[in-house]
Amino acid sequence: MSPTRKSVIFTSSTPIFNTLLISVSLAGMLSSCTSAPQYQTSVSSLNKSSSQIKEQASNYASSLDKQGALLPYTVIDSSLKNGLHPTKNLEIRNGGFGSDAAAHPTNLSQFYALTDRGPNAKFKGRLGKGKLFPTPNYVPRIGLFELQADGRIKKIKEILLKDTKGHNISGLPNTENLGGTGETPYDKYGNPILMDMSKPFNKVSNPIKTDVYGLDGEGLVALRDGTFWVSDEYGPHLVHFDANGREINRINAFEADSRNNIIVNGKRILLPAEFANRRANRGMEGLTITPDQKTLVGIMQSTMDNPSKAVRKQDITRIVTINLVDGRISQYLYKQQSPQNSNSGIVALDNKTFLLIERDGTFQLKKPGAQKHIYKVTLDKATDLEAMTETASLKQDKTLGLTLNGKTLEQIVTADNGSWQTLNKVGIQPVNKTLVLDAVKAFNYPHDKLEGIWLMGQGHIGLLNDDDFATWSTKGVLEQKYLDKDQTIQDASRLYIATGIDY
Repeated sequence: MSPTRKSVIFTSSTPIFNTLLISVSLAGMLSSCTSAPQYQTSVSSLNKSSSQIKEQASNYASSLDKQGALLPYTVIDSSLKNGLHPTKNLEIRNGGFGSDAAAHPTNLSQFYALTDRGPNAKFKGRLGKGKLFPTPNYVPRIGLFELQADGRIKKIKEILLKDTKGHNISGLPNTENLGGTGETPYDKYGNPILMDMSKPFNKVSNPIKTDVYGLDGEGLVALRDGTFWVSDEYGPHLVHFDANGREINRINAFEADSRNNIIVNGKRILLPAEFANRRANRGMEGLTITPDQKTLVGIMQSTMDNPSKAVRKQDITRIVTINLVDGRISQYLYKQQSPQNSNSGIVALDNKTFLLIERDGTFQLKKPGAQKHIYKVTLDKATDLEAMTETASLKQDKTLGLTLNGKTLEQIVTADNGSWQTLNKVGIQPVNKTLVLDAVKAFNYPHDKLEGIWLMGQGHIGLLNDDDFATWSTKGVLEQKYLDKDQTIQDASRLYIATGIDY
């Protein structure tokens, strides 16, 4: 289904974009009323709040440049040379708000946005492959932003994420038994980050530094009570934070982790064990909650390494639902448009229907034909893997989840050369999906990482990109992240708004 959109094409006044024309989908602006409206509990009621959402596209167009609305940032480090451009310095930004977005529960003009683990890039040092963390003390955070009447974005506040004792966490990897990626962290000079940087590395007495509370946040939920849920790419972990950013609950797949402290009917809530087999750095990329505030819904970014990385080049991905009231866990399959795509955001429309981001990792200005899609998905006719009756061939394995003749579902799809025919024969159906927005066609979307959805109501959605703190790794060299082949357009976190979306 092709959505109806209002669009305008114009030339940006921003010098860096020269005369490049990009089509920007314009949306109705939110009213500037001072009293916050009450949060609507369903999309149908949200769509009725027309008094709070006005069609002021002409005013918006006059203030919005062709690259969307820039999210504010500060520079936290400019001491390093810009990789392949040694005459310039690298600008590392205290921004990076784009891993996910969530509507403010009581103010329709505001939204929350999440950072990941902080600036990082692929690197190989003397202790092997890992990640370069140019600002290793960075604290993952949630930002609160407000869309102004003139189209600008204002940052209201930042909420630093903290552990259960109230200490700031980091983005450094977890220990391997709790979802660590096994990546060696290095500082900006290429030195391994150790527990004691004044002493030489020793695997036992002075190992690499890890953080059991470290998060690589990717999914964000803002609840009506002022608290937040964040999902990440390490465990994956689902962490419940209070309004000040302090951890109060956690859900992951590790039974030995005592931080899993949500108990329903005498049983702790855990993720299905197979989620621990997530592909490194492609964990639970999207997270939402149903409008009744009862059920968390998370989606994995790509095919899991279940049981090994031999199956990862497929299009089979997983959605999990966690009812926080009765403890019920359900699990469904989502079939991607192309193998190894990324599912990078999800937001609930009702208890069964969602908007979901599926994208590739390419830049439209470097490789035309990039995929940045928004789908409407429904669980209605999909198979709940957790509810399937066991047979002689179908079994629930304690570590691999549902298996067919002893093989994981990922192995079955791999053996079928990606056809899904065997799964279909045994009655396993993925969620239904319908394309509602192609962001490349809508506004020639130039970013590689479309990751956040802000559900605004009245057929409007806000879209955020992850700019990786404007840093990038090219052949192991840290440099600015650029959108174009000529490396003249620097990436930045920006808000785009589409209207006429069929909810």
